[in-house]
Amino acid sequence: MTTVRSSPAGTRDARRAACAPPARRIGPHALLALIAGGAAGVLALWWVNTPPASGPGALIAGAGRITGLLAGYGCAVLLLLMARVPALDRGVGTDRLARWHAFGGRYVVGLAVAHTLLAIWGYSVNTRTGLASGAATVVLDQPDMLKATVATVLLVGVGGISARTVRRRLPYEAWQLLHLATYLAIFLGFFHVLSNGDEFVGNRPARLAWYALYLVTAALLVWYRLITPVRRGLRHRLRVLGVRPEAPGVVSVYLTGAHLEELRAEPGQFFRWRFWAPGLWWTASPYSLSAPPSPHRLRITVKDVGGHSGALARLRPGTRVWAEGPYGGFTAGRRPRRKALLVAGGVGITPLRTLFETLPGDAVLLYFARRPEDLALRAELEEIAGRRPGRVHCFVDEPAAHSCPLTTCALRRLVPDVADRDVYLCGPPGMMQAVIRALRRAGVRRRHIHYESFEF
Repeated sequence: MTTVRSSPAGTRDARRAACAPPARRIGPHALLALIAGGAAGVLALWWVNTPPASGPGALIAGAGRITGLLAGYGCAVLLLLMARVPALDRGVGTDRLARWHAFGGRYVVGLAVAHTLLAIWGYSVNTRTGLASGAATVVLDQPDMLKATVATVLLVGVGGISARTVRRRLPYEAWQLLHLATYLAIFLGFFHVLSNGDEFVGNRPARLAWYALYLVTAALLVWYRLITPVRRGLRHRLRVLGVRPEAPGVVSVYLTGAHLEELRAEPGQFFRWRFWAPGLWWTASPYSLSAPPSPHRLRITVKDVGGHSGALARLRPGTRVWAEGPYGGFTAGRRPRRKALLVAGGVGITPLRTLFETLPGDAVLLYFARRPEDLALRAELEEIAGRRPGRVHCFVDEPAAHSCPLTTCALRRLVPDVADRDVYLCGPPGMMQAVIRALRRAGVRRRHIHYESFEF
């Protein structure tokens, strides 16, 4: 391991980068309005092209058409949510986009299955054939329907492995690889909508709009998930400068590169890091910046929880690094008030350390850890507190004399004006849930509690 001296907190470069003009953002309400507007357009397209129902078969077939249209539209929306578009990522937040993606995925799978069953049922009623015979005719004789059937099976399979109980049993890398089957499913199912849907056959504007929806989504995916990481990797030439131990099982990785100010990274954000070292190059793992970014240096602080994170302590200087990002809306842009409360648990201190240094106005930081030696970056935090309006309170479980319960009374005792502050949280899920409950009882409104969680 190579030890690196930490540069003084609040250097001129760091402050210049932290005070850079904010990037464009699209907020959650605006995004939801756009999604709802698109869904209304799909419903209008179905309504205009649907004649009055003339019997049970027509009603069932109509229900099959609308569920199919909504499933197709939903697939495009799901891809857009995960395209890593910076304006969405900064404005909505990576964690919220991921939760919306997971939530919407369940509905899309349900709509796709309902569409399949209703289409077969409606055909059987209209032709007065059995369900098995109707299914065979629909799948084998109608254009692109065999591919659509394979697409539905793939979607159901991806939905199954994405269920929380199943996903927890799979390694993340295996789940991610299997999840790529979604792209194949969407590709296979795309054409049957145009070749069989009454809304598109002979309706050139509708066909062009459907193509535009998918082509724009595909372009955003290719640009932000493929081209941009490669382009930035070649442009910034990131390499490991060194590794420094911070606490038992916790290290800081220092990285150097060129033109890093062009990344427009903000305190509180994270990157997906790909280290070109044996055993690490095949995965890109998310780690937050633990110091304000500068034009020539970045830093992350990582706890050893096994696998990828544990191997970072053995990185050698000069190791090539590709960084995808910056991502996340856990920044000062979420804060409407001048006073802030930051609550960190364990290695969750990493994004909050950058915010503690750069947030304007009064800031109070509560830092919880298991033992005194687990308080990573403590010296830096105390140094920052000595030169800015704010203070740091550190608590540990062992010894018990220095512990603090996560209760409303304790928060009010430590921060009497807690209800007048914006609160930033980062730590283990159980701890964050306890703090949120205490904050709500202390009178902090939900819109003033900011956190990123990937438990969805």
